[in-house]
Amino acid sequence: MDNLNDDLNSDLDDDSKEDSKNDLSEISVEASSKDSKKKLKPLKKTTLSVLSTEQAQKKLSELRDITSNLTKEPGVYLMKNAADLIIYVGKAKNLRNRVKSYFLSNKDMPGRVKHMVRQVDRFDYIVTQTEVEAFLLEASLIKKHRPKYNIRLKDDKAYPYIKCSLGEAFPRFYIARRVKADKSYYYGPYTNSLAVRITMQFLNQTFLVRDCSNGFMKTRKRPCLTYDMGRCTAPCVGLIDQAKYGKGIKKSLAFLEGQQEKTVKDLEKQMLTFAKNENFEVAAKIRDQIKSIQSILEKQTVVSTDQIDIDLMAHFTEESGSLVEIISVRKGRVIGSRPYFFNKNNMGAEYDDERHWFVSFLNHYYDDNYVPDRIVIPIDLGRELLTLFLKVLESRSNKKVSLDHVPHEKEKSLILMAEKNAKIHFEKQALMTAKKDEGLKLIQEKFKLPEFPRRIECYDISNFQGYESVGSQVVYFDGQPSKEDYRKYKIKTVQGPNDFESMKEVLSRRFAHKELPDPQLIVVDGGKGQLKMACEALADVGRSDIPVVGIAKSRTESSFEKADVAATQERFYLPGRQNPVVFRENTEAFRILVSLRDEAHRFAIEFHRKLRDQSSLASILDHIPGLGPKKREELDKVFPTTEHLKNASLADLLSTPSIDKKLAEVLFRIFNP
Repeated sequence: MDNLNDDLNSDLDDDSKEDSKNDLSEISVEASSKDSKKKLKPLKKTTLSVLSTEQAQKKLSELRDITSNLTKEPGVYLMKNAADLIIYVGKAKNLRNRVKSYFLSNKDMPGRVKHMVRQVDRFDYIVTQTEVEAFLLEASLIKKHRPKYNIRLKDDKAYPYIKCSLGEAFPRFYIARRVKADKSYYYGPYTNSLAVRITMQFLNQTFLVRDCSNGFMKTRKRPCLTYDMGRCTAPCVGLIDQAKYGKGIKKSLAFLEGQQEKTVKDLEKQMLTFAKNENFEVAAKIRDQIKSIQSILEKQTVVSTDQIDIDLMAHFTEESGSLVEIISVRKGRVIGSRPYFFNKNNMGAEYDDERHWFVSFLNHYYDDNYVPDRIVIPIDLGRELLTLFLKVLESRSNKKVSLDHVPHEKEKSLILMAEKNAKIHFEKQALMTAKKDEGLKLIQEKFKLPEFPRRIECYDISNFQGYESVGSQVVYFDGQPSKEDYRKYKIKTVQGPNDFESMKEVLSRRFAHKELPDPQLIVVDGGKGQLKMACEALADVGRSDIPVVGIAKSRTESSFEKADVAATQERFYLPGRQNPVVFRENTEAFRILVSLRDEAHRFAIEFHRKLRDQSSLASILDHIPGLGPKKREELDKVFPTTEHLKNASLADLLSTPSIDKKLAEVLFRIFNP
């Protein structure tokens, strides 16, 4: 079970590690014959969809027989295909009954579930103590493996929270994208990251909360410019103790928890006191703080005087998919709403059962997000499922949670607003999805692909005269970026500026990781040369079955002698074809492919510049007299890049441990000529 927690994707970063193995032999049941226990050839795409009817029935019979030996305890099961990839993760109150139900001849089984079952070659299972534990484990396994037939909760925005690090001696505010079980306080989620930054800036300046990093704070010997501007109390050098600093934190948290009016009254009293004492400068600052709070309050809709947190949900469903709209109310104020759209391709094998599908959505959503005091959902889960999921929520949040499908009278207006927004957002997303599908279909037709190109991978090489050569892997899923699948590669076997061989190395390393899903199309940035190397790399790893295309610009001027070119045209080169394929620029297919190439180019250049910057900084520092390894280590902690050193003042350099005045002046002159 511990092996399930290995991060398989981390192997693809620039420092390659030994391939992780998803070995569940101690807790799994092998659902195949003795012959199939031999090492599978993952390069061969063998699924039950290509088996004859007789072979398919025989396989189902074998799997059904194995389920007779399963335990009746609760747990999680993992369905795998012939390539040993996990295609579905499910939970069960009774593992034997649940898993066996998939392999019975059931004419009423939904079509999507039947399609999934036809691809099952074997399965593993993990026993849990309770059904609640099965819920929790299922969510973590789906998040890790992202199986094809589970509901995929994709949200690239990762809405931000304001996090207060209460576990630190001198807490500060951070932007957090995930709620973790630590000693911190989380407020949100917000739908506008700019609003989060403005609020944090306001809290720091109003309540004098530090905004420096822990590493920067530890190395200070004198207060920084923020203290001189009156926006910090300099806890870094001991000018304030923890008790006094904590008062500012308490006030800022009270503000976030909805006690803004009390905060305003306290500030007004302070302003009057300073004004009476003729300290008009401080009184004016407090007046500005009051105005800032009032402007924030004007933008927040008050819906209740109850000091509880509520999530109100509505959903809109049609044949093409479903959309869930969530309105977040924190301490009686609406702080935002957000939609989650699921087209028919990523609604999971339980799509036809609305209650189980919605519980699956809730399980994934509250695995990453804050669990409020009350949740209002649009459907009746039934007594048994409702009771069970309440235990799951309370286990995650360590508090009593209300889960109801009937809104209170004062919540009905918000539910109506959520329903209206759900329909509007669904129509917008459905139109966008249809447009993407149309573009992908055209790509399939133009390139004569055997499968619909749901997953497309693009590769690019970046270097400067062969220096710090890197490769990038960008993935589009359903025509949109899938950033969790992006990968970076440091080129290790190629010397000098050789993009062709570098491309070959990158693709060879990528397809050495057999645990990752296959793309339906590979795009390489470059013409026939890069395409040839890509084909050779795929042939070397036995993956010539994966279609590949090269994308390159071509001059449109009749004369190639001119320095300026009026326009360029994107051309797509296919193996074995002399003439390139072209798309009209106003088509969605063209936009998908070009944006994919541009994204791979951006991602590669960004990584290359980072490495080059680090290397150039190391090269500069190597030639500075008096800067030994120990001083260098202290300097790197505070100023990790050239940009940090360029922006550093002489006072900042002097405050760095082990850096004396003479060395600080040398560094300052070098980076500020």
